[in-house]
Amino acid sequence: MAIKNNHRSDRTSPRNHFPLPSRPSISIATEFTMSTPNPKAFPLADATLTTTILDLVQQASHYKQLKKGANEATKTLNRGISEFIVMAADAEPIEILLHLPLLCEDKNVPYVFVPSKVALGRACGVSRSVIAASVTTNAASDLVPQINTIKQNIEKLLI
Repeated sequence: MAIKNNHRSDRTSPRNHFPLPSRPSISIATEFTMSTPNPKAFPLADATLTTTILDLVQQASHYKQLKKGANEATKTLNRGISEFIVMAADAEPIEILLHLPLLCEDKNVPYVFVPSKVALGRACGVSRSVIAASVTTNAASDLVPQINTIKQNIEKLLI
């Protein structure tokens, strides 16, 4: 009496003997390539400006001068305590962020998009991705000269 071999190598399910779907072969390189940014994400920071912005965001996080998330960024704009807003260009859907540039223009606060929400999350000091962050005001902070430099660079992008 022969016993049927029920190994997964048969590509059949052991209970009902239906064929299992084959696994798609995805290379890691194609999975993590950066797609073209959304054209609605304007102004988009270049690589060097992105690095300096993310460094400043990380420092602001240590100084407790950072609010993370679109809702908290909106609150800081409405309260008038925001120095500038950083948004992720790869937020999906991008429309969940597009109220912020309008609000920033009303309040005369500079704003900029960075390419990656994962990088923004890491700079904010959290393990999740962050789609928006607000650097807040503090006159006694050591970050004032760096914040002013970044604000000038962001305003150059808007021109």
